[in-house]
Amino acid sequence: MPRKLAQGSFALQTPVGIREAAAVAGKKEGDGPLGESFDEIFEDTTLGAESWELAEVELQRAAVRHLLQKAEIESADLDLFFAGDLQNQCTASGYHARSLSAPMAGLYHACATMAEGVALSALLTDGGGIQTVMALASSHFCSVERQYRFPLNYGSVRPYSAQNTATAAGAALIGKAGGAPYITAVTIGRVRDMGVTDLNNMGAAMAPAAMDTILRHLSARGSKPADYDLILTGDLGRVGMELLRTLCKDAGCDVSQVINDCGLLLYDRVNQDVHAGGSGAGCSAGVLCGHLFQAFRQQRLRRVLFLSTGALLSPAMVQQGQSIPAVAHLIELSAEPEVI
Repeated sequence: MPRKLAQGSFALQTPVGIREAAAVAGKKEGDGPLGESFDEIFEDTTLGAESWELAEVELQRAAVRHLLQKAEIESADLDLFFAGDLQNQCTASGYHARSLSAPMAGLYHACATMAEGVALSALLTDGGGIQTVMALASSHFCSVERQYRFPLNYGSVRPYSAQNTATAAGAALIGKAGGAPYITAVTIGRVRDMGVTDLNNMGAAMAPAAMDTILRHLSARGSKPADYDLILTGDLGRVGMELLRTLCKDAGCDVSQVINDCGLLLYDRVNQDVHAGGSGAGCSAGVLCGHLFQAFRQQRLRRVLFLSTGALLSPAMVQQGQSIPAVAHLIELSAEPEVI
């Protein structure tokens, strides 16, 4: 059973790990620095579908197909799977789930969805009632732009603080069998609000939630930033990352030597037009299930804090002048089953 360390923070008592993982992406993501870490890259981001929304369904389908093939199991072998995306009512996940023979629990914590799904999967598995569970998250640039901001043919000029929604999906199989990375502890995020009202500045909105979760986890674990090879946030981008470093330093916790961001790793900001970096539920999902998973399997990392950050907004609320609340969920990953 998980052991409570503090409010929202839990240490796992049995070896629970990411048994297998798969990540797929669109052409822009495939052209970026992490291109080789994806199991499949789609040159045509419609993926042969009739709409952008249905294209994201196919994106999820491809990620799960690769995962199940790698793990040599069928969807009917899953006890449960968590899935989420950025479409209203988790449309992509629900439509994709029609073709799977497994119970589904839908998640919607925006770009924080992947870490939330992995954390819940680990807690349930450590509890003993679940043996094999999958966590899945995705996003698609075109479906998100149509829903949250402007139609693509509007031609609006995006400010420097804006981020590029990743066309990507990641799927992870969590269980008690298999090797590293092991999930040794988790911290569930608290919703925080810095008063940001600009939907083109998600990084600034999410940075306070990231700081809150990191500080709570370090306190609960009795650890410090130097104990980790890497602290990897979900998709704060350049603006949010700079703010997070400042917030943590002001709180007496300097993370600058070990911190990075999935939204900064995914693209080449010099040669690709992504402004402040990447975002979207598929951003951290794709990096976790591709680049980060492979780094553990290749023994290039030993101990990592991975947290997905999410802005919990709707266009309607922003149009009403409301600020943007945010949340960050964290999983601690280790090359060993237990961290002494």
